[in-house]
Amino acid sequence: MPARKVTLYTRVGCCLCDQAKQVLAEARARVAFDCEEIDIDRHAEWLELYNEEVPVIAIDGRKAFQYGVALDAFLQRLAAGA
Repeated sequence: MPARKVTLYTRVGCCLCDQAKQVLAEARARVAFDCEEIDIDRHAEWLELYNEEVPVIAIDGRKAFQYGVALDAFLQRLAAGA
Protein backbone atom coordinates (compact mmCIF):
# COMPACT_ATOMS: atom_id res chain seq x y z
CA MET A 1 0.00 0.00 0.00
CA PRO A 2 1.42 3.44 -0.90
CA ALA A 3 2.33 5.83 1.90
CA ARG A 4 -0.22 8.43 2.94
CA LYS A 5 0.54 11.95 1.74
CA VAL A 6 0.49 14.70 4.35
CA THR A 7 0.66 18.34 3.32
CA LEU A 8 1.40 21.10 5.81
CA TYR A 9 0.32 24.57 4.71
CA THR A 10 2.41 26.98 6.72
CA ARG A 11 4.13 30.34 6.78
CA VAL A 12 7.38 31.73 8.15
CA GLY A 13 7.17 33.21 11.65
CA CYS A 14 4.06 31.26 12.69
CA CYS A 15 4.52 29.67 16.12
CA LEU A 16 1.51 27.38 15.62
CA CYS A 17 3.08 26.22 12.37
CA ASP A 18 6.32 25.45 14.19
CA GLN A 19 4.36 23.36 16.70
CA ALA A 20 2.61 21.48 13.87
CA LYS A 21 6.00 20.76 12.26
CA GLN A 22 7.19 19.29 15.55
CA VAL A 23 4.09 17.07 15.80
CA LEU A 24 4.63 15.83 12.24
CA ALA A 25 8.30 15.10 12.98
CA GLU A 26 7.30 13.09 16.06
CA ALA A 27 4.66 11.25 14.06
CA ARG A 28 7.17 10.37 11.32
CA ALA A 29 9.35 8.74 13.96
CA ARG A 30 6.42 6.37 14.67
CA VAL A 31 4.82 5.79 11.27
CA ALA A 32 5.81 6.25 7.64
CA PHE A 33 4.08 8.86 5.50
CA ASP A 34 5.10 11.28 2.76
CA CYS A 35 5.21 14.87 3.92
CA GLU A 36 5.20 18.08 1.91
CA GLU A 37 5.43 21.58 3.33
CA ILE A 38 3.94 24.54 1.44
CA ASP A 39 4.60 28.15 2.39
CA ILE A 40 1.24 29.77 1.61
CA ASP A 41 2.83 33.21 1.26
CA ARG A 42 4.62 31.97 -1.89
CA HIS A 43 1.45 30.71 -3.59
CA ALA A 44 -1.48 33.08 -4.20
CA GLU A 45 -4.08 30.31 -4.38
CA TRP A 46 -3.03 28.80 -1.03
CA LEU A 47 -2.77 32.23 0.58
CA GLU A 48 -6.34 32.99 -0.43
CA LEU A 49 -7.59 29.65 0.92
CA TYR A 50 -5.60 29.34 4.15
CA ASN A 51 -4.47 32.83 5.18
CA GLU A 52 -6.44 32.87 8.45
CA GLU A 53 -6.23 29.12 9.14
CA VAL A 54 -2.54 28.16 9.20
CA PRO A 55 -1.27 25.75 10.02
CA VAL A 56 -3.46 23.52 7.91
CA ILE A 57 -2.70 19.83 7.61
CA ALA A 58 -4.18 17.82 4.76
CA ILE A 59 -4.04 14.04 4.50
CA ASP A 60 -4.27 12.66 0.98
CA GLY A 61 -5.52 16.03 -0.26
CA ARG A 62 -8.30 16.46 2.33
CA LYS A 63 -8.10 19.07 5.08
CA ALA A 64 -7.74 17.21 8.38
CA PHE A 65 -6.61 19.91 10.84
CA GLN A 66 -6.34 23.67 11.05
CA TYR A 67 -4.80 26.01 13.65
CA GLY A 68 -2.87 23.12 15.22
CA VAL A 69 -2.80 19.42 15.91
CA ALA A 70 -2.07 17.00 18.74
CA LEU A 71 0.12 13.98 18.07
CA ASP A 72 -2.48 11.41 19.14
CA ALA A 73 -5.22 13.05 17.07
CA PHE A 74 -2.97 13.14 14.01
CA LEU A 75 -1.95 9.49 14.36
CA GLN A 76 -5.58 8.43 14.76
CA ARG A 77 -6.70 10.37 11.69
CA LEU A 78 -3.77 9.01 9.68
CA ALA A 79 -4.62 5.42 10.68
CA ALA A 80 -8.35 5.89 10.11
CA GLY A 81 -7.94 6.36 6.40
CA ALA A 82 -5.57 3.45 5.97
